[in-house]
Amino acid sequence: MRAIDERLVDDLLREQFPEWAGLPLRRVDEDGWDNRSFRLGEAMSVRLPSGAGYADQVGKEAEWLPVLARHLSVRVPKVLGVGQPGAGYPFPWSVRGWIAGETASDARVVDAVGLAGELGGFLKALQGVPSVGGPPPGRHNFLRGGDLAVYDAGAREGLGRIADRFDLGKGLAIWERALASRWQGPPVWLHGDVAWGNILLDDQGRLTAMIDFGCCAVGDPACDLVAAWRMFDAPARRAFQEAVGLDAATWDRARGWALWKSAITLVERPEDAESLRAMKALLAGA
Repeated sequence: MRAIDERLVDDLLREQFPEWAGLPLRRVDEDGWDNRSFRLGEAMSVRLPSGAGYADQVGKEAEWLPVLARHLSVRVPKVLGVGQPGAGYPFPWSVRGWIAGETASDARVVDAVGLAGELGGFLKALQGVPSVGGPPPGRHNFLRGGDLAVYDAGAREGLGRIADRFDLGKGLAIWERALASRWQGPPVWLHGDVAWGNILLDDQGRLTAMIDFGCCAVGDPACDLVAAWRMFDAPARRAFQEAVGLDAATWDRARGWALWKSAITLVERPEDAESLRAMKALLAGA
């Protein structure tokens, strides 16, 4: 496969969307892991999966983002065109409308409690979007929104490998409690990757858009709630929890998702700030 760079994108555009070829093109400053994104002119972007595991997300987003957009007040990406493999690139790709905003981060958030409430409100609204016919969890989103037990072995191994730093008994107790329940309602929409890099803020620091719905699905919303521990301190966590609502068992599963994510991350990156914050809060009973 060719390197995913400006030359490749230009070749793809000339082959498949000549009306947009020749517009200024540059890689975005803050890029994701799953996809590579490029600014196209002033009003568009080009998004290309970085590997085969993310290719199925292109068609899913093209089909379902318009549905979500009709029901949400927070902006979501608008797909303007779907490209096919070509020019030495083997996967589908897309052209989207550009959404203005600043990528959120710990350092950029002025009012964490306010943002937590806004994010929780967005997730509650997302869960309320009609889900009939929506994509169930699967390979396309790494089973997020599905049964947490699929990650049982990885979670236990991760907790074991960081047991010299964190209380293994407490971690396993949280994990076992998370595995003890299942989502009892009809499947609801979930984003699948609620993280700083997928949140856009306006110039007042308020939530203006959510991006990267590649891991979206309809299922158990617990996986979206990891932000409570990975992104927020105690006051903001409470605001987030109040805005989202949901029952105690769902929050138990959410703790399991956050524990799994943090444990496996700390194995590879022992000083990862989000994972350290989450692990300490979870083990403290938050």
